[in-house]
Amino acid sequence: MINSLSGRFLVLTVIFVMLAEIFIFVPSVARFREDYLLTRLERAQIASLALEADDMISPALEAELLRNAEVYNVVLRRDEIRQLALSSPIPSPITATYDMRVPSSMTLITDALKTLVDTEDRIIRVIGNPVLDGGLLIEVTMDEMPLRAALLDYGRNILLLSAFISIITASLLFLSVQILLVRPIKGVVAHMQSYAKAPEDARQIITPTAGVRELHDAETSLQMMQQQLTGALKQKERLAQLGSAVAKVSHDLRNILTSAQLFTDRIEASDDPLVKRMAPKLVNSISRAVNLCESTLAFGRVDEPAPSLSRINLSQIVGEVIDSERLATGDYPLTFVQNVPTTMTLRADDEQLFRVIFNLVRNARQAIMATGEPGEISFVADEDDDSWQLTVEDTGPGLPQKAQEHLFQPFQGGVRKGGSGLGLVIAADLIRGHGGRLDLQKTDGDGTVFMIRLPKEDAALVSAAE
Repeated sequence: MINSLSGRFLVLTVIFVMLAEIFIFVPSVARFREDYLLTRLERAQIASLALEADDMISPALEAELLRNAEVYNVVLRRDEIRQLALSSPIPSPITATYDMRVPSSMTLITDALKTLVDTEDRIIRVIGNPVLDGGLLIEVTMDEMPLRAALLDYGRNILLLSAFISIITASLLFLSVQILLVRPIKGVVAHMQSYAKAPEDARQIITPTAGVRELHDAETSLQMMQQQLTGALKQKERLAQLGSAVAKVSHDLRNILTSAQLFTDRIEASDDPLVKRMAPKLVNSISRAVNLCESTLAFGRVDEPAPSLSRINLSQIVGEVIDSERLATGDYPLTFVQNVPTTMTLRADDEQLFRVIFNLVRNARQAIMATGEPGEISFVADEDDDSWQLTVEDTGPGLPQKAQEHLFQPFQGGVRKGGSGLGLVIAADLIRGHGGRLDLQKTDGDGTVFMIRLPKEDAALVSAAE
């Protein structure tokens, strides 16, 4: 109970209400003491009027008047003359004098607290102003114990009333917290527990219903998170199914391509000049297809294989990509511009780097051909002390906004209708495997620019391979 939200609200409410009552209690007690003493002064003044009406009163009547006023004697000052109006024996010396004519609030509070704390039977003198201009000053002597008893009784009543108010207020707040906060929070927790049992089931996603704005915002945020998680789980399941299917297709395709490799051996022995010129390209294409199938099967088992690093000629790799893409363009007016030094060598995996450049160029070619306008794809290579850079630039229409937002996310960054968006994902993963980066430098209506950056440091390459 005490560890619950409503239970803690209950305890805190009682504490705060009692603290508030304490701040009210002290001034109230001080005011009660002031009223008590002023009442005794008024009674004493009324009793002294009997003496003015009849100068000679009996001792019994005087004692009765003092007893009714609850004082021992009364001194009334008129016209600067101090007159003992009524008197009786005082049982002990006077120990304190209180002036009630112009007391400050702090004085009243201090005197009230002293009266409550002091347990001795004291005789006190009280001075005040007579009512209705009945004189210049009135002074009485009285016992303090009845005053202390009245203060204690008054304070006890205030504390009991405060406790009652605290309990009623805390109970109302407890019920309010239960209805407005605890019950909706328990509903959210129940939704979360139900969703955790079957996160793939979209029916378990919470629907915001809370009337409290903060709780409604929390339910809305939870709904968005659950929707994203459910979508991610479904996509993960589809990817797993797709991976299994791709692995099966790659296995069969590898066997078919291996058979095709056997036929290329005889084709290379042909005396036809055209066949001799085209056969090496066919052999290279089939070999890459076989390697891709084997890599796909390896990816289905673990992850993209680590790059096999060696010294390769970048110009030759780019030339092979261009030759492959020219076959795909046919007679389409697409120009390839290669500005790569023929002597530039770098340390990389030639098969993986070919796939990266091929993916970038194929995307650029398809984007340009989709416009029906002539275009150009250019390659610019450079290097510095830290890395090698290859820039691939095209004059296509640029990437749409959705593709930019999900550029390197599988099945979300596709540009073409029906495209999977895997090309750039694979390319980025392969470059990261080399310890480098694949960045989108620019994309707009004038074209798109990608930059491949490969590090020269051995440590970066070793770390990436690991």
